Amino acid sequence: MLHGKRVLVVDDENALRNFVGRNLEARGMKVFTAANGLEALAIFNTEQLDLIVLDIMMPHMDGLETCRRIRQQSVVPIIVLTALGEEGDKVKALDQGADDVLTKPFGVQELLARVRALLRRTGWHSEHDHFPVLRYRNLTLDTASATVVCCNQTLHLTKTEFNLLEYFMRHVGSTLSHATILHHVWGEEYGNEAEYLRVYVGRLRRKIEPDPAAPQYFFTEHGLGYRFGE
Repeated sequence: MLHGKRVLVVDDENALRNFVGRNLEARGMKVFTAANGLEALAIFNTEQLDLIVLDIMMPHMDGLETCRRIRQQSVVPIIVLTALGEEGDKVKALDQGADDVLTKPFGVQELLARVRALLRRTGWHSEHDHFPVLRYRNLTLDTASATVVCCNQTLHLTKTEFNLLEYFMRHVGSTLSHATILHHVWGEEYGNEAEYLRVYVGRLRRKIEPDPAAPQYFFTEHGLGYRFGE
């Protein structure tokens, strides 16, 4: 899964940049490096990337602004690195379009597990090929073309948003726990990152719900999880 993937590693700390880069290269990945957001954007605009590993705290342009600018143009998977580890910082990163957040310090195996999980789900093809098109009310999701149409308008979703919406649409009317959703959409390594769901369900509501404050599609089941539809 990792061999041949093209990854951009962005961090102003040379030691951490080398640590991440060497371990990814050892698994057969092609690694590009940048010391700040401006360098990262220059590489992003010239290279076809499969993944970006991006630190938050950097000079010239921080990771959050870099993430926001990349997400305006691309759905390339992004892992954000933070030394703070506070939920608020994770939410800020996810709000800017990050797919995952990894807290420093971290070990090689945790890094590789996150990379594998993110590449697996963002390159995921539906196992339910006999139901390639899903419909609910004014919403249509086509797994073959990876497109979503709502009220005759094509929606622009990241790969994680798409996978989350597909999982919901395959379980219309069912109350799904946080752990169940995280396990099936983010990967087996996840289950306690409820803040990921708060951010991503909020993003889907803003893109799909006529009035996000009065949802018609995504319902919060307090103390349990989420329910889609009915």
